[in-house]
Amino acid sequence: MIVTYTQDDGTVERMSTDDLSALEAAAIEEAMDDVPWRAIEARLQAQDPTALRAIVWAFRRREQPELKFADVDVPGWRRRLKARITRDEIGDALTNIMAEALSKSEDSMIDAVTPHLRKLADDPADVDRCLDELGKGHLTRREKESAG
Repeated sequence: MIVTYTQDDGTVERMSTDDLSALEAAAIEEAMDDVPWRAIEARLQAQDPTALRAIVWAFRRREQPELKFADVDVPGWRRRLKARITRDEIGDALTNIMAEALSKSEDSMIDAVTPHLRKLADDPADVDRCLDELGKGHLTRREKESAG
């Protein structure tokens, strides 16, 4: 997952949860009252301010080891902090959904989730690329738009 932080001057800082060490992830879990990492990821997808702030805190601690979680604040967090999923995460989600859809011989499950994945995606075009890779290219946005 990618967390972006838009600075006061408009520059965007990108922080990938893939770059966190196991100790940093554990520190985030502990700072958030022992919330398991899987729940933190779900909260990031939901744009939860505490989870977003925790990622910023973990990255800031690399330069400021004594920084306390309670001391990290992001005024205007709704417009300045965003969590987005990566292409690998899109591929994993679509693979899981596709396995379930194939067992039921239906594409409607994939069709229903793709708008949500596009909204969460760091690069929305990754959703179509992953659908193509899974042999579900007929469900991509560009095909639907050209057919309409």
